[in-house]
Amino acid sequence: MNGKKGSVEIDIPPPNKAKQPEDGNKSGFQGFPCKAWIWSAWEFCKDDVDRVIFSFKVGLAVLLVSLLILLRGAYEIFGTNIIWSIITVAIMFEYTVGETFNRGFNRALGSLLAAILAIAVGELAQLTGRIAEPIIIGLSIFLIAGAITSFVKLWPSLVPYEHGFRVIIFTYCFIIVSGYRMGNPIRTSMDRLYSIAIGGFVAAFVNVLVFPMWAGEQLHEELVNSFNSLADSLEECVKKYLEDEELNQAEFSEKVMDEFPDEPAYRKCRTTLNSSAKLESLADASKWEPPHGRFRNFFYPWSEYVKVGAVVRYCAYEVMALHGVLHSEIQAPYNLRIAFQSEIQDAANQAAELVRSLGKDIWNMKRSLKTSLLNRVHSSTERLQRVIDMHSYLLTPHYDLPDNSSNPLPKLSHVLPTTPYDFLDQEDDVCSTNHEKSSNHLTQNLTESYYEMMRKQSRRLNSWPSSEVDPFEKGGGFRIGILPQMRAVKSTAALSLTTFTSLLIEFVVRLDHLVEAVDELSKMAKFKHEDL
Repeated sequence: MNGKKGSVEIDIPPPNKAKQPEDGNKSGFQGFPCKAWIWSAWEFCKDDVDRVIFSFKVGLAVLLVSLLILLRGAYEIFGTNIIWSIITVAIMFEYTVGETFNRGFNRALGSLLAAILAIAVGELAQLTGRIAEPIIIGLSIFLIAGAITSFVKLWPSLVPYEHGFRVIIFTYCFIIVSGYRMGNPIRTSMDRLYSIAIGGFVAAFVNVLVFPMWAGEQLHEELVNSFNSLADSLEECVKKYLEDEELNQAEFSEKVMDEFPDEPAYRKCRTTLNSSAKLESLADASKWEPPHGRFRNFFYPWSEYVKVGAVVRYCAYEVMALHGVLHSEIQAPYNLRIAFQSEIQDAANQAAELVRSLGKDIWNMKRSLKTSLLNRVHSSTERLQRVIDMHSYLLTPHYDLPDNSSNPLPKLSHVLPTTPYDFLDQEDDVCSTNHEKSSNHLTQNLTESYYEMMRKQSRRLNSWPSSEVDPFEKGGGFRIGILPQMRAVKSTAALSLTTFTSLLIEFVVRLDHLVEAVDELSKMAKFKHEDL
């Protein structure tokens, strides 16, 4: 450097200032990803067109109310108080018709009660004289608009009317203070009430007549989607459990318990489990809607939809438990899983068919008897239970291979492959004699993958966190001291299959409650009867 011996000179080219404006022009605005934002907005609108319709409906309602101020003739009639109509539309207009009516009722009732209280207190304060009048008004604001109203709105049975109590607070304060300064609380209350009435009428008119979005239809569709998601998730879980020869477990991370990208039905089932608040909200909004579309009965039993949704979640818990077994650390070997493949697959398919049939009946609003479907589901489950009982020796750690290795293992009703479990019970002889080391090559091949699985599982069981030392490789080979641990892991792995089948049978048992809930809904909603 500077001509010194051994130095290295590095030439750094000056920055090209001419290219900076070009980069900024490509993005539209410097530091703002305009193209990415437009694309995400387009995808958001494309996902649900009703969002765009709702936005235009709100704009139309606000425009109609604003014309009362923009037009000179209307402004001379209503005056500046019409601004409360715009505020009413902005606060009252909701996504569905039922929510709009519910919000409008709360606002109208709250404004009416606040106006009555404000007029009564204002007239009483005027009778006390100019000195005591502001004191009484201040105390009334503290007690009525503040302490009492805020306390009452926290009462559990009055929580649905929380918006109405908020309206009472600011409406009472506005009327009582304006009446004190203007000297006419009655006139102020009337102006406020008719402005709110105009805004509420415009909001309801636009929401009902311009592409109405009914909460009842959304509740109906949401419940049917829950049935389909439950059936899809069950079939996907059983299919993955029986088809994957090696259920490789991902390394533990913060997301491993909630995200499985290759299982879309799992995410749908998880959404069903979290749908309680949504169903209750839609049911409450549906009660405010008039008869419409296919729901032409007065006092339609919307609350029954919530009850059916609760039973669906009751069944979905079992499916999530099946997913838990599917993604557990200790798994039954593939040979043992496919031994009961036919019975497990048949029971799952029959149960999924029944769930989809129930959802289809709700969607079509038809009532059909499910006797034949229930009988098939129960018979397939009973067959699975009998096969497990008959071949329970495969699920215990005490099952031994015959002395003559040429004799085949007992078979199930279908072709049952030999299981590598049986090899472990002869490990003592393997270690004591050299004759067994040259045993049948087929048995050795079956046990190679099992040794590898046992090695990984033993490392998980013996240390936390996982140790770098491999107990099977330490000392140059297999150790006799690890046999008891391998037998324990072997027993646990066999119980994994038992747990999976037990959860599947429990799911079928819970379907009886689901059939009863759907039948009760069909009776109360007066679905069209149709025999199978």
